[in-house]
Amino acid sequence: MTPSGSLLAATGLHKAYGPTPALAGADFSVHPGEVVAVMGPSGSGKSTLLHCLAGIVRPDSGTVRYGARELSELSDSERSALRRSEFGFVFQFGQLVPELTCSENVALPLRLNGMKRKQAEAVALEWLERLEVTEVGGKRPGEVSGGQGQRVAVARALVTRPRVIFADEPTGALDSFNGERVMQLLTRAARETRAAVVLVTHEARVAAYSDREIVVRDGVARDMAGVS
Repeated sequence: MTPSGSLLAATGLHKAYGPTPALAGADFSVHPGEVVAVMGPSGSGKSTLLHCLAGIVRPDSGTVRYGARELSELSDSERSALRRSEFGFVFQFGQLVPELTCSENVALPLRLNGMKRKQAEAVALEWLERLEVTEVGGKRPGEVSGGQGQRVAVARALVTRPRVIFADEPTGALDSFNGERVMQLLTRAARETRAAVVLVTHEARVAAYSDREIVVRDGVARDMAGVS
């Protein structure tokens, strides 16, 4: 049963890669505007959980519901459309397109959704300003610092005003100062737009920006709310 009021929820997820189980009955939920940190040791299943929640990986059993929709019942093209418009992604190393300028990288999701170039670039510049990196708009990713590049990646994730943002170790490649600033800007922008954030991290200082923590061990997710 989907938790009341949740935007995205998983129930009883199982996923194995060959003989190795990655998820063994994991449950999860996140509400609009909520930031949930998914923590756990390496190999615990936290990235697999994120990939199932985002519709990238199909679980062997269990359900993932986004609003009224069951992700496993959607076609590949329907799930791809969700990831282009209603889901946003921030990865550890940004994964910006090196041949494009930073502004063009941010505008790319809008262009893929059919927005005209001039309008998409104008929206991209607004998001670069919100993430405090307007000065790098005309530069390519290889010409900016790691902290600047990750802010550009956050702007790209937010530019379509997604309802869910999946952030997989978003500060893992940054020093502590830049990591803190990226998290401040990401969580502030997400809360302003009422986007839910699923934040995979192994760092307590990053998880501190969340409203709630989920710990994944041996493929099972445990909500730490109220756990002393």
